[in-house]
Amino acid sequence: MIREVLRMGDPRLLRVAQPVRDFSSAELKALLQDMRDTMAHLDGAGLAAPQIGVDLRVVIFGCAANPRYPDAPSVPDTVLINPELMPFVDEEEEGWEGCLSVPGLRGVVPRWQRLRYAGFDEQGRRFERDVSGFHARVVQHECDHLDGILYPMRVRDFTRFGFIEELFPDQPPPSD
Repeated sequence: MIREVLRMGDPRLLRVAQPVRDFSSAELKALLQDMRDTMAHLDGAGLAAPQIGVDLRVVIFGCAANPRYPDAPSVPDTVLINPELMPFVDEEEEGWEGCLSVPGLRGVVPRWQRLRYAGFDEQGRRFERDVSGFHARVVQHECDHLDGILYPMRVRDFTRFGFIEELFPDQPPPSD
């Protein structure tokens, strides 16, 4: 089922999500299906449970060809529950980000270039991945939602934050 995505300003987006304790529940399975349906419907690269009003530490992400991020490399479809992020070094890289909860806007956000993330898949099996670049950016962005952080809170230079049509007047605007 396609769910409504909460938008910046909704106080539910600022809460810290709770860990998942029961990986076999029908509620978790239904949540994951709703998240997949919603993300696909909106051409998102990722979605966190708090974005649809569910206070659980659950994110999904992945994209191949995505009209919202036409130049981005592919990221495998991933369910990540109760995630942990561990940067390899403190090196950061700036890059443009958008968000389904912040429609119509883009901003340059610093993120760790390389990191390891760990957590659980939808069957409750623990896994780890070492990632870099766009993949690392996507997982950091989605996991921020679990701690009540929206990407504009990380923008350092507000001359590089604004409405898509104003920032990129010569390009057709991607849908949000």
